[in-house]
Amino acid sequence: MNAIISASELASDLAAGHPPVLLDVRWQLSLAKSAGEPSFDGRAEYAAGHIPGAVYVDLDSELASAPGERGRHPLPDLAEFGAAMRRAGVSTRTPVVVYDGGQGWAAARAWWLLRWTGHPDVRVLDGGLPAWQGELSVETPEPAAGDFQPAPGTTGLLDADEAAALARSGVLLDARAAERYRGDVEPIDRVGGHIPGAVSAPTTDNVSANGRFLPAQELADRFKTLGAGDGSAVGVYCGSGVSAAHQVLALAVAGIPAALYVGSWSEWSSDPSRPVAVGPDPQ
Repeated sequence: MNAIISASELASDLAAGHPPVLLDVRWQLSLAKSAGEPSFDGRAEYAAGHIPGAVYVDLDSELASAPGERGRHPLPDLAEFGAAMRRAGVSTRTPVVVYDGGQGWAAARAWWLLRWTGHPDVRVLDGGLPAWQGELSVETPEPAAGDFQPAPGTTGLLDADEAAALARSGVLLDARAAERYRGDVEPIDRVGGHIPGAVSAPTTDNVSANGRFLPAQELADRFKTLGAGDGSAVGVYCGSGVSAAHQVLALAVAGIPAALYVGSWSEWSSDPSRPVAVGPDPQ
């Protein structure tokens, strides 16, 4: 099953007799978050207009736990996550489509969480809300409660030690901007740089100018040049496990399974005992 869906495909599905559950996850990281300012969430934008039937999901409170030693966006409590998904109408046998404001990061985080916890049919709207050509609604739906019961997956998740090991034995991709990977700048976390052995692979290079994913073969070719796709185990991290989920999604589009280090650099860099590499090379 394709991990993404086009706006035209979604419009057809919504017009059919059994539409998917729609989740609106508009969100964007504030670079001032380290100073105590909250991330931007899309509640106001959702209220002003959303795809008809979509339910708003808050990334900070429903797709993550409170920030702390495990990073800025650690895994949510699964009981609370499941309750939030059921309130949104998510059921195991009903397809789910997730979208955000176009960047794709927040939608990918929801996609990854649902897939990792056992939902069999989740897709991300390619290009997000800007790709949608249909009408918008200001009505807040009240979906019937769903039945989804999340269960943690046995694969697809890395902790810090597993990420460090994978950087040596397989391929660990760093989805952040190249300047943060090199350690030239670090606007959020304690120190700049990267996990030793990780390869710089900005997730922004997976999409075209309109925010939509590159064709699957182009993505596969890109990841092959980065060392992924030859059968080696692949993992991804970023700042806090959000943009890295977008990279895992791009890898899925390319047909390459990958695991996510959810704690990412915000967890890794908070521990002074963990090594930090700087510069353009993995080291």
